[in-house]
Amino acid sequence: MLDDISYRVKVPFTLTLVILITACVVTLALTWRAYEELREDAFHNAVEIGSVLSNSLPNAMLHDDLWGAYRLVQAAKGWQGEASSRLLVVLDKDDLIYVSNRPSELAVTTPLRSHGAELARVEVEVLRLTGNLDPRSYEHKNDQRLYVILPMLSDGVAIGTLIVGYDRSLFWPRFTSIVEKVVVSALVVTVLLLPLGWFLGNRVVSPLGQLTKCMSMVGHERPAEIVCNLRLGNDEIGRLGVSFQKMLVELEEKEQLEINMLASERLAAVGRLVAGVAHEINNPLGGMLNALNTFRHYSQTDDLGRETFSLIERGLQQIRDTVSALLVEANPRSHSLSPKDIDDIRTLLLPDVNRKSIRLVWKNEIAENIPLPSTPIRQLLINLSLNAVQASYEKGMVQCSVDSKNDILSMRVENEGPEIPKDRMMHLFEPFADGATGNGLGLWVTYQLVHLLDGNITVNSKNGKTKFKVELPIGEAM
Repeated sequence: MLDDISYRVKVPFTLTLVILITACVVTLALTWRAYEELREDAFHNAVEIGSVLSNSLPNAMLHDDLWGAYRLVQAAKGWQGEASSRLLVVLDKDDLIYVSNRPSELAVTTPLRSHGAELARVEVEVLRLTGNLDPRSYEHKNDQRLYVILPMLSDGVAIGTLIVGYDRSLFWPRFTSIVEKVVVSALVVTVLLLPLGWFLGNRVVSPLGQLTKCMSMVGHERPAEIVCNLRLGNDEIGRLGVSFQKMLVELEEKEQLEINMLASERLAAVGRLVAGVAHEINNPLGGMLNALNTFRHYSQTDDLGRETFSLIERGLQQIRDTVSALLVEANPRSHSLSPKDIDDIRTLLLPDVNRKSIRLVWKNEIAENIPLPSTPIRQLLINLSLNAVQASYEKGMVQCSVDSKNDILSMRVENEGPEIPKDRMMHLFEPFADGATGNGLGLWVTYQLVHLLDGNITVNSKNGKTKFKVELPIGEAM
């Protein structure tokens, strides 16, 4: 049952329980200490009485002055205002009652055990302590009084025993007062600590609740879309947050890798199919165009026939152009890529850029010729740039950058515009895919050119921005 309770409740509740238990333990400890102090006060009071009586009472006992001993005991009875509660009993060396402050109840020369079970237990304690000259306290849970046993000495020899008994009811007023103060103090401290404990408990567990909420989103949303404001640190929860963030990054990389692998396999299969179909179409298509051209030059026909032949020729030529676009081949006779080739593309873009009032940020960081064929690179860069301009908002921004580092030519094209839907992203580079603009071959051609040059292309579309990145190895494609 407790396992199903949230830690946001469990931890503060546990802290609250600890505070309550601590308050109870402290209260009991202080109460017990108060009781012990009352016992110690009674013991010291009895020792003081014994010290006073020991100066005169042994002399009366040695001279068998019973009346004198009685007067001394009666005089001590009224001290401290406790005449009705304190019991004083003097035993002789035979442990019989010699004198007491209650002669009507405790007859002289009688043993203590003859006056009830309580005094019988005191007598047993006196006999047990025979020979011990130090004052001793004694109490029993069933007794009405707390007792202090003191030997009466004459020249260092015990000639009797003084028993001082304090009624337990004497302790209750002081004990109750102390307990009330302790309980009130404990309640005040508890009332102050409970809200603080609840607040601190919630604060400690809050990152764990946030982490639980984020973990519940894994599998239902893309890792890149899971935004968690986790507390990162070196404690257990902080390290767990760091590990979770790393897991999200790795999941995103894994998901992107799976998408790229599936797309690559699908595009490779489509490429092989398209290339085969294109070649099969090109062969009869070329024959049809040749036959049509021959017929047109050597036949005699009217204007309607010539117009019909021209219409057929234009249709067949359009089919040839479309099929040729599917058969992407890098021209090995292209000159090396130069900085001017990149700048020319910017010039070609300006009419479209100005028409949509787009802010174009162009960074050409190539300072010298690069041993890569310029024609396919110009083609793929202009494809990506035109797509970015077309997809950008009116008065939006398009950024293009080209640089070369560590034998890698990098091209980045980014635009502000609608994000590419996830389902569209899966088929982005396929020819004639749903949602494609124009003839649907621009990104297909770009993808084929990149792979002909042994490079790779990645796409990232989120937060209102779409970014294409192309990396081509330098010195391997010429």
